[in-house]
Amino acid sequence: SDSRNIVVDMVRRVAQKVFIPFTVGGGIRTVEDFRMLLREGADKISINSSAINTPQLISDAADKFGSQCVVVAIDAKKRDDQSGWDVYVKGGRENTGLDLIEWVTKCENLGAGEVLLTSMDADGTKAGYDLDMLNAVCNAVDIPVIASGGCGSIQDIIEVFEKTDVDAALVASLFHFNEATVEEVRNECRKHGINVRRAM
Repeated sequence: SDSRNIVVDMVRRVAQKVFIPFTVGGGIRTVEDFRMLLREGADKISINSSAINTPQLISDAADKFGSQCVVVAIDAKKRDDQSGWDVYVKGGRENTGLDLIEWVTKCENLGAGEVLLTSMDADGTKAGYDLDMLNAVCNAVDIPVIASGGCGSIQDIIEVFEKTDVDAALVASLFHFNEATVEEVRNECRKHGINVRRAM
């Protein structure tokens, strides 16, 4: 977060090499940060703690650059009493006390164009996405929701699209550890009638 020049250079170099939309997040606190990274080739900007600390940043960035490039990343965890989910920051170490559904609704009202929703309960388990949490959020907002946390197999990806209304699914370790390829995931999704973009 204190190495802005390094981040800008990284974004510029990625934009020169890849020809798919990409999102940049981490340490973004101002509209000027948005402007700088979009100018270097990012398609969308993801904010998390800064959105909580300064909700006006969501609407300011949406007004300036359009809602489509404002992604609010949210880390949430089920409350001990099972009454709902709380929003966390600082890598899941700090409970903000914000209710997930109230916060995601506020983000949409402020102009966020997309939500990247990570279940801290599912993250790292490779036991599948948190379908209950995803359904609760999808029912609360009309903007696209990206499911994150818990993917351990191609079947988990199929399941999240079949059992929730998410618009996208984030996959990490499945690809990092070569347990599946992007094309294998695409093919399985197509077999199950899930609409995916064709490879370039």
